[in-house]
Formats: sequence, structure tokens, C-alpha cells
Amino acid sequence: MGILSRTSYVIRSKINSVLNRAEDPTQTLDYSYEQMRDQLQQVKRGIADLTTQKKRLEMQKRRLEENVDKHNDQARTAVQQGREDLARRALEKKKTKMNQIEDLERQISQLQSQQDSLIDQKDELQNRIEEFRTKKETMKARHEAAKASSTVSEAMTATGEEFEDVGRAIERAEEQTEDMEARAAALDELHESGAFDDVLSDKDNIDRELEQLSTGSGVDAELETLKSELGEGETETSEPAADEEELDDVETEVDSEVEAELAELQDEENA
Repeated sequence: MGILSRTSYVIRSKINSVLNRAEDPTQTLDYSYEQMRDQLQQVKRGIADLTTQKKRLEMQKRRLEENVDKHNDQARTAVQQGREDLARRALEKKKTKMNQIEDLERQISQLQSQQDSLIDQKDELQNRIEEFRTKKETMKARHEAAKASSTVSEAMTATGEEFEDVGRAIERAEEQTEDMEARAAALDELHESGAFDDVLSDKDNIDRELEQLSTGSGVDAELETLKSELGEGETETSEPAADEEELDDVETEVDSEVEAELAELQDEENA
């Protein structure tokens, strides 16, 4: 195979591939169905034309038959009148008309045969069209169902790919989150251990321990001060409580004396 032949073959293959992708089977079926219906209409028109032509020949045949009867009567009348020459001429015309009638009968017979053949073809074509229409509708329904199924499958495939991308994104987010949490925990641990203070301060461990001891002694001293202050407050609050008890006792004695005097006054009045 030469270069030009191979190139032509490749080009035809590409064109066929493009046409196959662009072709809509349902439109092709509808177009084929319309073409068959057009053919059926042409056959019907052909039958109508043949029928018209046959009727025209039959009408012409009837006129010739009438002329034959007329010439036959003419010949009979001429013989009765002794005019054999006229009778001969009438019979000659009769013979010519009869020959024409025979020719017309052959033509009419041929047209009838053609008409019968076209009618048979028309019936066969009509049956084929009906069968094709049924198959066409079935194929269109199957094509639409397959198209819908393909669309759903493509959508599911695309969705699956998107889910895979989402899954990978979630995994990356989880990894980043875990890294950030681990980093935060490490920073908290370093902060609690004082690693950051060690880096920023010039003091060594001995200085920090001494500071802790001084801080602890200061806290202890302040605690003792608070205890002593609280002890003095309790002593001061106990003395007023004793004074209040003495006042209560005095009031009780006064009330007793008043009640005794009232009792004596009542006794005197009764006496």
C-alpha cells in the first residue's frame, strides 16, 4: 500500500469516526421511515396514472366498438339498397376499427397487468413500512433507554472520581490537622518545661532554684502574717460577746423585780 493510499484510508477512517459520533440513530430511523413513505406515495401515484391511462383506452375502445356497430349497419343498409361499393367501404372501416380495438385490448391488458403488479408492490411496501415503523419505535425506545443508562453511568463514574478526590482531600486535611495538633502539643510541652524561658533568659538552673526558694520563703512569711492578723480579730470579737451576756442577766433581774412588785399591788387591792 502506497503512502497516498494509506493517507486516504486514514482520512476516510477519521471521517467515518466523526460521522458515527455525530450521527443520531433516531433521526436516521425517522428519515428512513419518511423515505419509505415517499416511495409508497410514488407507487400510489403510479397506480393512479396507470388506472387513468387504462380508463382512457377503455373509453376509446367503447367509441371504436360503437363505430364498428355503425359501419356494420351502414354495410347492411348499402347491401339492401344495392350499393355494394358503399357496403365494401363500410366493411373496410369496420375492419380497421376492429383492428384498433384489438390493439387497444392488448394495451389495456398490459396496463392491467402493470396495475396489478404495482398494487401488489404497494401492498408489500405498505406492510414493510408498518413493520419498519414498529421496529423503528422499538429501536428508538431502546436507544433512549441506553442513552439514559449511559448518562447515569457516566454521572456515577464522574461522581466516583469526585468522591475519590474528596477522599484524598479529607486524608490530606486529617494529616495536616494531626501535624498541627502534634506541633501544638510539642510547643505546650516545651513551654511547660521552661525551654522557651531557658532560651530567652541568661540565668542557669541554680539561679532559678534560688528564686523558687526565695519565693517560697516569702509566701511562708506572708502566710504567718495572715494567721496572726486573723488571731487578733477573733480575740476582739469575743469581748463584746461577754458584755452582751452581762447585759442580758441585768435585764432578767430587773424584769423579776418588776413582776414581784406588780404581784404585791394586786394582793393589796384584793384585800
